Amino acid sequence: MLTLVSTPIGNLGDITFRAIQTLQEAQTILAEDTRVARNLLRLLEERYAISFGSKEFHSFHQHNQSRFLASIDPTFFQVPVVYMSDAGMPAISDPGAALVRYAQEHQIPYTIVPGANAALSAWVASGYEGHWTFFGFLPHKRGRQELLQQVLRHPYHAILYEAPHRLLKLLHEIAAIDPERELFLAKELTKRHEGFYKGTPQQLLRELGQEEVRGEWVVIVTPGRQERPAIDLDWLLKLDLPKREKAKLIGKITGESAKEIYRKLIDN
Repeated sequence: MLTLVSTPIGNLGDITFRAIQTLQEAQTILAEDTRVARNLLRLLEERYAISFGSKEFHSFHQHNQSRFLASIDPTFFQVPVVYMSDAGMPAISDPGAALVRYAQEHQIPYTIVPGANAALSAWVASGYEGHWTFFGFLPHKRGRQELLQQVLRHPYHAILYEAPHRLLKLLHEIAAIDPERELFLAKELTKRHEGFYKGTPQQLLRELGQEEVRGEWVVIVTPGRQERPAIDLDWLLKLDLPKREKAKLIGKITGESAKEIYRKLIDN
């Protein structure tokens, strides 16, 4: 049995009862960083006066996951196995997806223990509504500008992760392309210095310029204004139809108000 367990993204109190129970029952723990995993269990034992007992730990991260999966067979999962990333939900800008595919391919039972997630927490804190797309971290160099252009052209809200030493760079990059675009920033979610910011890139640069940029950041980019392609309607205007009917047809084609179009037709 494989269980992917979400861990706190900052506040230790965000661990769930189910996650604790699953970690107690696990015999083997796969971890993005075994040192981080061991430390988390130690902190949980100290805070909640519980014991996790002895576990077998294995490192499972972006650079060794293929090699690790090639070195085992499905019998590895005959005991309760847990995978945990350093923080948050596995497979969200963290390893984990390859484990799920392995379980699917080998008919290994698996489940997910949900919990804290930075992208979802920032979305709720933003006050925005509608659709959104998660882009994760932009590339550091190669392909960064191409993906950023894609984000800024995206028809929905775009959610990004950014490291503190690149946050101001990102704001400058967006300001150079679309200085009026509204952004929402969330820093150090669930931690003592959690903070929320909303404004244009220049407004945010002025505000953040007064403090030292630390911690992990979530950036939500609002959708840009979607310009409709020009539509040639001369043929429709020449049709021998009542103006009210023409207004309805134009409204269906352009998405504009038929009443407003009718008024314009009458005025002309």
